[in-house]
Amino acid sequence: MPTKKKTEEIKKAVVGKEPELIDLPGIGPAVSTKLESAGIFDMMSLAVMSPAALADAAGVSSAVARKAIQAARELLDLGFVEGTEYAKKRENIHYITTGSKNFDGLLGGKGVESRSITEAFGAYGSGKTQLGLTLAVNVQLPKEKGGVSGKTVFIDTEGTFRPSRIKQIAEGLGANPEKVLKNIMVARAFNSDHQMLLLEKVSEMVKTGEPIKLMIIDSLTAHFRAEYSGRGQLADRQQKLNRYMHDLMKLAETYNLAVYVTNQVMANPAQLFGDPTTAIGGNIVGHASTYRIYLRRGKQGSRVGKLIDSPNLPDNEVQFWVTNLGVVDG
Repeated sequence: MPTKKKTEEIKKAVVGKEPELIDLPGIGPAVSTKLESAGIFDMMSLAVMSPAALADAAGVSSAVARKAIQAARELLDLGFVEGTEYAKKRENIHYITTGSKNFDGLLGGKGVESRSITEAFGAYGSGKTQLGLTLAVNVQLPKEKGGVSGKTVFIDTEGTFRPSRIKQIAEGLGANPEKVLKNIMVARAFNSDHQMLLLEKVSEMVKTGEPIKLMIIDSLTAHFRAEYSGRGQLADRQQKLNRYMHDLMKLAETYNLAVYVTNQVMANPAQLFGDPTTAIGGNIVGHASTYRIYLRRGKQGSRVGKLIDSPNLPDNEVQFWVTNLGVVDG
């Protein structure tokens, strides 16, 4: 176990820069490369590992693994903090406007929040993808216009990404459509394993300096639902989905990303009264999502967004429209 003196030495060595894996005792360039090959790119990923898992991944002894993990935990201060200190940590949270003041109001007034997972579920044509495409453009706006001058990663599982639609929304905002499109990095996920692997790729890109501020997954559950069909496979599906949601949460927290996911729906046969529409993924997705919104078609071509769950906001619903400009007020 590293001494307090050793940890202080490491802290002094990394002052003014983000601590890296090679700053830890026993983790040299060769071991660091092995860890990156195993999908471990940052201090947080290593700090939450078990000594046995680290020893296996890096090819080091369990004693070296224990020292490295302990040093990482002390560097990151992975213990309890006072509420005031936690509030300071949340001061760097950013928001991305949805394009609709009504919708922004539903989410607290500023839009989609970083270090959070915002889930939108609803039937076909309810506006889930359109909201995602609008956010992918709006994140590139300067802060005073509701963006954060950042890039987007778009994980497409159903072939819904349309460059022509991005260009249309960008032109409506008076932005350069080619430049806007260049700032959106798209990956088509062909199965659930590929979808999970892409999270590691996002981590790599952020580490290499890409100013990614938003991650979109459209849709979250399509592959899991297709690959694990029937009640016999439900437990396996939920376990894999649970791991995926936790990896998403860790990514959002570690890199201060806003995560927007769309979700499919089904009719709940046990629902005798009211709307029987329920989201796929059950409580696992519901509990992992910070903000959960139900989208549906409204009157006269409008859409309705209803906030179902949030840690700090009341349930409410608003009306918005999907036009050439993306998501807008009426």
